[in-house]
Amino acid sequence: MSRSAGRSTSGAARRRSAALRPRRTAALRAPEAGRSNALHAGAWWLWALGLATAASRTANPLLLALLVGVAGYVVAARRTDAPWARSYSAFVRLGLAVIAVRLLFSVFLGSPIPGSHVLLTLPEVPLPDWAAGIRLGGRVTAEQLVFALYDGAKLATLLICVGAANALANPARLLKSLPGALYEAGVAVVVAMTFAPNMVTDVVRLRTARRLRGRPTGGIGALLRIGLPVLEGALERSVAVAASMDARGYGRMAQVPPVVRHTTTALTLGGLLGVCAGSYGLLAAAGAAYGLPLLGAGLAAAVAGLWLGGRRSVRTRYRPDRWGVRAWLVAGSGAAVAAVMIRADAVDPAALHPGVVPLVTPTLPLWPAAGVLLGLLPALVAPVPPGPSPSTSKAPVPPAPKGSAP
Repeated sequence: MSRSAGRSTSGAARRRSAALRPRRTAALRAPEAGRSNALHAGAWWLWALGLATAASRTANPLLLALLVGVAGYVVAARRTDAPWARSYSAFVRLGLAVIAVRLLFSVFLGSPIPGSHVLLTLPEVPLPDWAAGIRLGGRVTAEQLVFALYDGAKLATLLICVGAANALANPARLLKSLPGALYEAGVAVVVAMTFAPNMVTDVVRLRTARRLRGRPTGGIGALLRIGLPVLEGALERSVAVAASMDARGYGRMAQVPPVVRHTTTALTLGGLLGVCAGSYGLLAAAGAAYGLPLLGAGLAAAVAGLWLGGRRSVRTRYRPDRWGVRAWLVAGSGAAVAAVMIRADAVDPAALHPGVVPLVTPTLPLWPAAGVLLGLLPALVAPVPPGPSPSTSKAPVPPAPKGSAP
């Protein structure tokens, strides 16, 4: 009797644990994104800037390719179906164009990198004495091409990381989270922040219209016909949004004493200058020693100025975006990638900057590569964008005309 009771009790416990296991697994998964739990747009920008900072600290093509792969995977896993979310592919093409232009400049304008492996010799154009250090044509070596490829790949990775932020962060929600001290410059900020998403939307709209009319959408001719309407339409829509916000009272401030106004201006401008100088120090080759303290001081001054200026605002926010735990995890993953790469650059710079004179095969350093993989965390913790509805996932099939074969 006791054995059967024990077996029934253990069986009930197993069934209970099996019933609770899906609930626990579902609780650990990222929820579906909605208005109430949407990730803060600033978290995506901080994550992307962390990846861009990491890219600026290395010229290793393997690490740069890994950074591009991490950014592309997160974009594929967490971007929505909005038109501005398609801008990532445009930034990838821009990065490839940057690499091609950098290689062309190295071939036709020369390079200060010496080399012994001559690939070809172009006719050299003699230049006057005041253009010393510049040459047109001449020898083209393998060392200078590899150096140009590494340099162009670094810049292309920076652009692709910024493109990932543009594809993931909703520009309207980002403007909604703008600090109150920056409301006075809201018109310029609106035009700057909405120009690129509007341009991507106009490109999609014009290409679809040309495709429906049976006209080509690729090639130089189509690009020239689409380029000017796209730029004009994107700028007009951005200015229209800024004008509508200004007409609704965006940027109005309460009356404050001149001392508070001047203090706010000094703290905000000084903090932003400190952030720019600190960022330049972190991105420079040998500026990490003074870049980090200057960046911290600039951030503190800027936050103080923005907080003090926000108290002058008379504008309220409807449903403000919350900065929750998931936003901290997303922003922290980008900061962790940047910190690991900065540390690796200080400990083992040879692994992050493969030599070109003489030419060496780049190798993948293990622990910096593992640090780059921390950037995949947003693909696990960020809310999952809602999928297409069943009514829109399947296109309706038009009826066959009368007299046609089934």
